[in-house]
Parts: sequence; C-alpha cells; structure tokens
Amino acid sequence: MAAPSIPNLNTLKGRGGLRGLRGRANQPRTTEDDQTEDDKATARDKIIQQTDDDASSSRMSAVALGYLNDPYARAFTTGQIARRYPIINRGTYVRTTAIDRLVDCFLATDRGSRKQIVSLGAGSDTRYFRLKDRTNLVYHEIDFASNTAQKIAVIQRTKALQAIIRASSRSKDLVINADKTALSSSSYHIHALNLRSLASQASPAISNLDRDVPTLLLSECCLCYLDPTTTSAILTSLTTVHISPTTPTALILYEPVRPHDPFGQTMVSNLSSRGIHLQTLKRYYSLRAQRARLKSAGFVDGQGARDIEGIYYGSLVLTGDAAEEWIAEEERARVERLEWLDEVEEWRLLAKHYCVAWGWRDGEGEGEGVFGRAWKEVKGSWTEGERADDEVG
Repeated sequence: MAAPSIPNLNTLKGRGGLRGLRGRANQPRTTEDDQTEDDKATARDKIIQQTDDDASSSRMSAVALGYLNDPYARAFTTGQIARRYPIINRGTYVRTTAIDRLVDCFLATDRGSRKQIVSLGAGSDTRYFRLKDRTNLVYHEIDFASNTAQKIAVIQRTKALQAIIRASSRSKDLVINADKTALSSSSYHIHALNLRSLASQASPAISNLDRDVPTLLLSECCLCYLDPTTTSAILTSLTTVHISPTTPTALILYEPVRPHDPFGQTMVSNLSSRGIHLQTLKRYYSLRAQRARLKSAGFVDGQGARDIEGIYYGSLVLTGDAAEEWIAEEERARVERLEWLDEVEEWRLLAKHYCVAWGWRDGEGEGEGVFGRAWKEVKGSWTEGERADDEVG
C-alpha cells in the first residue's frame, strides 16, 4: 500500500480546484455486474497501488521548489518534474516535517542503541535514505509486490542508493530475491507482503524482524484503506506476535479526519468517485478518536494527535498552550516566501482535515522508557479547538 499517497494533501485538488471537489472523477468507470468480489477487491487494490506515483511526484515538486531537502526524491520520479499547486506543496512539507520530528526524536534517544522502524505501505518513500542517524538501526518496509518491485528496480540502477545501504550494513551485502520484489541487507529490508495477511491467525513471518528491539511503526495514509476490524487485527499481530508484547513499541499515523462537516463530506464523495474508500475515517473521525484508537491498540503509555493546521501554525491556533511550536516562526516565514499562496482560507480548511497521531508503550522496564523520553516535549493532548469534534461524536 502506498503510504504518502491519495488520499492526502497531495491529490485532493482536482482539475476544478478545491471548489470543484464534487467534479468529474479522474478514474474511468467500469461495469461491475460481471465482476466477482475478488475482481473488485483486486481493482480497488490496484487503485491504491497506483497512488504511489502521485505521491512521488508531489514529493519531488516540494523538493524542487525548496520546501524539503531530499536528494533522493529524483531517483523515484520519472519524466519531467510536475509542479504542484502551492497548497499541495505546503501540505507535503508539513506532513513530512512533523513525522521527521517524531522519528528523529526516537533515534536521538539512547543514541547508538539498537532500534527498529517498520514502514507500512512504504511505496517510494525515501525516509530510510534521508535519515541522518542510521547507527544500529534496522529499517523494514512492507508493501504490495508491484510497489516493492518498482522501488527495487530504482535501487538497482542508482549507485548512490546502493552505497547508502551498504554503508549502513555490517556485511555490506545486498540480497534481492529471484523475482526482484524483496530486498535484504543487515540494515534495510523491503518485504513484498499484503498487509491483510498479517490479520489472519496464520500470519506470515516477517524475515529479520527483531521481536525484542524498540520498534517504531509508521503508517502514512495506509491503514485508512482497510476496514477497522482488519486494521486492529494487523496492529495486534504486529505488536504481540511479530514484536514481543513487552518490547517498547510505538505507532505514527498520518490520516484524514473530520468527514462530517461540509468539506469532509465533499472530500469523501470526491475520493469515492475515484474508487478510493477511506474505511476507517468515520470511526476515527477526530483527533480524540485517533488518540482513543491508539490506546485501544495497546499504546497505553501515551497518545498524541495534531491536525496539519495545528502543526503548521502552532500556538497561533492551539488554545491553551501558547508555548507549543512544531514549526518555528522563521521557518514558517521561509516556507511562505517560496511561492505565493492566494488560497490561504482553502489551505487552512484542507489542513484541518488531516492529522498526525502517535502513541506508544514503553514495555516493562523501570522508569520512563525510550518513547516516553523521546516524545516528552511533543505536545498532542486535547485542545479547546477540538470541542466542535466532540459535539459531533
């Protein structure tokens, strides 16, 4: 499943702009009368898989204009660089910056100690290559075989990417399987796996995954494509079977929220017309619901959530904690100088409908664990601005 993909801040702006979200669908319509349920499921999965191309293009647009520093994005982009709307570039920047902060704080805590990251539906994401600190880190990516094959093909033809993997690996070996859908080294693994298989009682093994190492799970617009029961089963499998239930473990989510207001309803309708269905959105519709979801999934030691607007503007919009700041004022000023944005109202509206949420358990050790210390200064508790969401619930 493609992580930084539709639906997110990349693709909601169709040909008619945000005001035309109810416009014509981009995906061709087909008659479903003669299709089996398996055929329909395969078609839905194909739509999800194909969104990774859009994600890669949007990331490259943000990099080319100076929003992000990612020297590896170009390798995963074919053809000319498509310039996205300013509203899309800014959204890509905020999401990436927020998740980078949480990841970097985790890696900087107990620096040098063995850690593990598992990216669900990684697609063409470049985070592993961008990490400044890969010391004693093992990084896993899980996605459909069609997506992993594309990524491995890029790695095979890009010496700079191969050099990073080998430099971070103890054995310097880089092993690719016969059908070129899986890659393995001592520090980096790409697994061709349908996440739904992890929800079954006969959940397949994830090779080289360490059950006893502090582990961070990443899901950027990935789990939202699956129904809530399947999503819960996947997380239970990962956190109790593949990873020991006593191992410090955390999850970072990037997902849409607030489907009940007029903009949210239009967003859902537009995506549905393109064959994209957000199966968890109505259940985890608010920041509070996302925090509760994380706690129910076993991340009992702490939970946080902020929408993209709150992350970008910080204390300017978050009532009750004037000290909160994800993006410094001078950095925000730099971003706003990159290109003119005359749709500020639409940008803020869109940014309210996506969030970053995070939760953790720190295991059975004494004192505050690695995630509690890593994210101690990252604020994500309820704010006065969420009261309207609570009234919906």
